[in-house]
Amino acid sequence: MPDHAHLADVRGERPVLTTDVVYRGLVWDVVRETVELGPLSTVVREYVRHPGAVAVIAMDEADRVLLLRQYRHPVGAELWEPPAGLLDVPGEDPVAAAQRELAEEADLTATEWWLLAEYFATPGGNDELLRVYLARGIAEVPAAQRHHREDEEADMEPAWVPLDDALAAVLAGRLHNPSTVVGILAAAAARARGWSDLRPA
Repeated sequence: MPDHAHLADVRGERPVLTTDVVYRGLVWDVVRETVELGPLSTVVREYVRHPGAVAVIAMDEADRVLLLRQYRHPVGAELWEPPAGLLDVPGEDPVAAAQRELAEEADLTATEWWLLAEYFATPGGNDELLRVYLARGIAEVPAAQRHHREDEEADMEPAWVPLDDALAAVLAGRLHNPSTVVGILAAAAARARGWSDLRPA
């Protein structure tokens, strides 16, 4: 049988011959690139250029995870999601961004941080890399220091959900946000292994 112990994606960018910005948006742009796949083959590909993002699976001492119900206009639905946000502060470390998002969206801090998972959200048309962190040692941000939430974040509904219940909802197809699905599956798998192979944040 083949040995898959070292199974891993491999970076291998192809030469880009031309790059044009087709659309410049508020948060991300659409670019068109001519790419050389080999000596006799070039293709034109359009994709969304994205700054990247982070998500936080915040877990309390009872192994409950925090999910926030937030309206997402592109899919016309209110989705249960972990605290999350864009890497839209120039030079900000992803862990610092995750800590900021946890404080801004959930009024929480954490003393322990691990990297649960990393994934490309839509690699066929988007270069977004999303990192999902596990946060434990949860405490509340003092009321006087809390972030003022606006727009879709203003009426987010929080819920502390037992990890087993969240896992059941993912497996039953009741939760659809990708960071929720990836984060809950990764947290459940890590717990099943006794948290023995968590990666440092």
